[in-house]
Amino acid sequence: MQYYIHRCLGPCVEYLVTQERYAESARDVKLFLEGKRSDLARSLKQRMAQASEQQRYEEAAGYRDLLLTIDEMEDRQKIAAAEGDDTDVLAWYAEPPQVAVNLFHLRGGRVVDRRDFYWEDLEEFDPAEFLPSLLKQLYLDAAYLPRYIHVPSGFEECEILAEVLSENAGHRVEIVAPQRGQKYAFLELVEKNAKQSFLQRFRVLRPSPQAIAESLEAALVLPDPPKRIECFDISHMQGSDTVASMVVWEDGRMKKSDYRKFIIRGHAMSEGPEKESGLLRDDFASMREAVERRYRRILEENKPLPSLILIDGGIGQLHAAADALDKLQIINQPMASIAKKEEILYVLGREDEPIVLDRHSPVLHLIQQIRDETHRFAVTFHRQRRSSQRLRTSLTEIPGVGQRTAVRLLRRYGSVARLRQLSVEELAAELPRNRAQRVYDVLHGVPVEADLPERPAS
Repeated sequence: MQYYIHRCLGPCVEYLVTQERYAESARDVKLFLEGKRSDLARSLKQRMAQASEQQRYEEAAGYRDLLLTIDEMEDRQKIAAAEGDDTDVLAWYAEPPQVAVNLFHLRGGRVVDRRDFYWEDLEEFDPAEFLPSLLKQLYLDAAYLPRYIHVPSGFEECEILAEVLSENAGHRVEIVAPQRGQKYAFLELVEKNAKQSFLQRFRVLRPSPQAIAESLEAALVLPDPPKRIECFDISHMQGSDTVASMVVWEDGRMKKSDYRKFIIRGHAMSEGPEKESGLLRDDFASMREAVERRYRRILEENKPLPSLILIDGGIGQLHAAADALDKLQIINQPMASIAKKEEILYVLGREDEPIVLDRHSPVLHLIQQIRDETHRFAVTFHRQRRSSQRLRTSLTEIPGVGQRTAVRLLRRYGSVARLRQLSVEELAAELPRNRAQRVYDVLHGVPVEADLPERPAS
């Protein structure tokens, strides 16, 4: 059918097209896709004239129609350029020394081409230097220049380079870093494509979770490839409101249903080595407490220990966690820590031989992923507790409202803003009438006199 409506040459059916005619069409398509439309038009004109001289008028008419189509497309591109729709959009994704760049060509508001560029040895990646250098390579000797070049950020030589390109092009060329709107949204899309190109180019052979686990086994000298990793972190604000978090990696993915939070009670602060001082000692003691509470519970419930315990911190935190296991008489438990800044791994029992993995190592990426998730979980929990405490404090400042009443109100209604929306009658469902009136007045800015302390019964 495609053949009979003149949309296909019919190469799959014998005798419908010759090899020479099919090869000619393939050459035409190649010239068209390469943007060599003038060469294609010249070739079509020659073939049209030749077919007409040989009285092959139907074939000549076909070449004429193709020429009209090419002329029409050229006119559309000229109109688009005049309207300012002729734009190149450039963005990158970098994990030095590896960088991927995507360049999209928009003509008439449509994407007509995309180009990818890659670097594998850029040890130092500075966008302020990289961008102007790249633009010069792409456009200084280019045969065609768009009216607009959209880039992720501005740079010092931007105006000078735009003037040079405008002079070369014979029309104004603007280098723009969109900040909002549809143009910015498209730039973000190109950035996402650049990241995808990076992953496909540099991590296409990324090992499976099982392979990474086996590599982790070899790197840390573990008895078996780890199936479950439990990781701990501590969060506090200058030693106050200390909390701990534990996240779980199991069978290749994070297992959020097994995450745990710990409010540090401080009973372990006086235990263990005392040679550390201040917040650092408290940090170690907090880690000791969290680990002890976790695995005391595991032993009481007769559950299996993880393949690996990972500690966010250095040797001090690692030893504090080890003290907790010693107290519980847990022996031969694989345990390691990762120092925050240096990204150095310390394995319990071999602390004098720190492990430094290549920064592109999938094993290091896995450990960093688990560590970062633990830190995120701990910080989020800490912020929630501080926010809740601030809310309770604002309520307990109301005369006659104590800690227990504040907690009860917040559990019931969730926030002070919600309490402010309640009537006296609604508050009286939770409080004595006179106290409900007092809370209502304070929340609505009405001054009140001091009351007696809250009675234990309330």
